[in-house]
Amino acid sequence: MNRFATTAARIALVVSLAAGLAGCGVNTIPTQDEATKTAWAEVQNQYQRRADLVPNLVATVKGYAAQEKDVLVAVTEARASATQVKVDASTITDPAAFEKYAAAQDQ
Repeated sequence: MNRFATTAARIALVVSLAAGLAGCGVNTIPTQDEATKTAWAEVQNQYQRRADLVPNLVATVKGYAAQEKDVLVAVTEARASATQVKVDASTITDPAAFEKYAAAQDQ
């Protein structure tokens, strides 16, 4: 009977270990693997979306740089023309010269 009890205890131990392994999440590994793949696919989609936006951003920056160059040239020319006008006491008393000075300042 002692040998029967030992065998029964071993069988009970094997059954309880099998039940423990079945309940510990071994069967959820494929589900979790699919969830991980889905999450990683979402990350890759975001990277692809950002990569698709880069050419538009580059074009925008190039356009703004060209506009900025035009503004710089215009400001430089305006400053140069404003400094060419000389102001002295006769300019303030002469209305035509003062209008020319005011027009140069308005540019």
